[in-house]
Amino acid sequence: MTEATQYAAHGSRRHHARGTRVIGALAYTVAAACLLPMLAVALAAVTGGTDTITHLMETVLPSYTLTTLALVVMVAAGTFAIGVGAAWLVTMTRFPGVRLLEIALVLPLAYPAYVLAYAYTYLLDHPGIVQSTLRNVTGWGPRDYWFPEIRSLEGAAIMLILVLYPYVYLLARAAFLQQSAAAFLAARALGSTAWQAFWKVSLPMARPAIAGGVLLAVMETIADFGTVAYFGVQTFATGIYTSWFSMADRAGAAQLALCLLGFALLLAVVERVQRGRAKYYGAGRRHAAMPPAELGGWPAVLAFLLCVIPVLLGFVLPAVVLFDMGLGSEQDLFSRRYTGFIGNSLTLASVAAFVTVAAAICVGFSQRLRPGRRTATAAYIARLGYAVPGGVIAVGLLVPFAAFDNALDAWMRATFGISTGLLLTGSIWLLVAAYMVRFLASALGAYEGGQSMVHANMDAAARSLGQTPFGTLRRVHLPILTPSLLTALLIVFVDVMKELPATLIMRPFNYDTLAVQAYRLASDERLDGAAVPSLVIVAVGLLPVILICRQVGRR
Repeated sequence: MTEATQYAAHGSRRHHARGTRVIGALAYTVAAACLLPMLAVALAAVTGGTDTITHLMETVLPSYTLTTLALVVMVAAGTFAIGVGAAWLVTMTRFPGVRLLEIALVLPLAYPAYVLAYAYTYLLDHPGIVQSTLRNVTGWGPRDYWFPEIRSLEGAAIMLILVLYPYVYLLARAAFLQQSAAAFLAARALGSTAWQAFWKVSLPMARPAIAGGVLLAVMETIADFGTVAYFGVQTFATGIYTSWFSMADRAGAAQLALCLLGFALLLAVVERVQRGRAKYYGAGRRHAAMPPAELGGWPAVLAFLLCVIPVLLGFVLPAVVLFDMGLGSEQDLFSRRYTGFIGNSLTLASVAAFVTVAAAICVGFSQRLRPGRRTATAAYIARLGYAVPGGVIAVGLLVPFAAFDNALDAWMRATFGISTGLLLTGSIWLLVAAYMVRFLASALGAYEGGQSMVHANMDAAARSLGQTPFGTLRRVHLPILTPSLLTALLIVFVDVMKELPATLIMRPFNYDTLAVQAYRLASDERLDGAAVPSLVIVAVGLLPVILICRQVGRR
């Protein structure tokens, strides 16, 4: 090797090492940003004193705990029953309409639960269409009959079940499709009925996937604010908002957020353990597709009804009600005010999507460049945000940055006589940071799914041709990963459009989004008006659902 060749090789190694260090530093910075809200909440809760937590334990903490646990249990049971039952029917049986229903069962995922709550309140509340028609037909007065109260804990649970069961359905359906028929048919040959074989063989084999779906639904449940706040259900999520704004009790909000954070992280650990155990429930080495059973007569009608009812209640009926509400409202979607809401929503969602996907690329590519315990830990911390409710992230970011802003303002006043005000706390960028922490796991999952298609030999070939890590990323990885990155951008974009608690707490003054406008109008009992921004949110939410439906249709 000549001296020039040795010098070039040495320079190439130096540039590669420098690029690796830079990308690693960016990845660790992203992980630290994701860890900051959790540490800030814990520190604020610990330094808040015992008086606040003692008062909370004597007053609202027991009711918050019981209500949250009751809501979690009901949503877990409901999503399990609907998701698993529908997945089994569309996968293992054949009846009229099954091909359409296996796709349509995903559609309720486009709705935020709070939008469903607005639609069903308009339909079922005392002045709503159903009860008004009932009183007109029967001549009854308000005290002459009993009707289920939609604004209740049970009502909130039903709303959440209708929009969250697709998580369980998608994962359970995938697990059933991957199962071999051998174990099921062996159980039938040994004298088990179809129901016994399902309960003893197929369901245990799919248990890790089903448990993962249920835990995802539970995490979304404890993070929900719009539905429980509108229905007047007192959970930890509503307690954090009330303590922060209504009572101006920062310590109380931080301690409630710490309780909710502990529960969320416990669920994240359980979900990870379940995912790790998935390999123990295989279908065996010999794979034979499960032959679907042909249904006819009353069984076919019953199977059709069991699958179509969640679609009707979770997608079709709310869409019709919202459209009817929107037609009767005085909200002009093309007015200057509404174009401002739409512009704010699109700006936040676009910026947050690009920032979040860029952060996911840094974390994922760093782990590929330098696999090891440190990069794996950084990636694990980056994924924790999906388990942390938006309200907790908001409190965890506002506490340290508000302290920084106040300290900087006090120093500038004392030194230069200038007030800097709130530089970070009232900015869009802090809100974007909250979105990044909350939705980074989704972007990272999509990026890593695409990255698995890039063979390690491509990296070696690029390096042998003198490419730095940034050059390899730009010229090799990104062109191959374009579909995965677009999917990640779309998922984060829609999640930000629907997000309510962090936006409600952290948005700059007089900077409202469609979700905030819908919540505000619904809180003022102007449900007709709330339908207009809600319909826009649902229309945008249909985009990733259509992508999922295409994947489901391809089986």
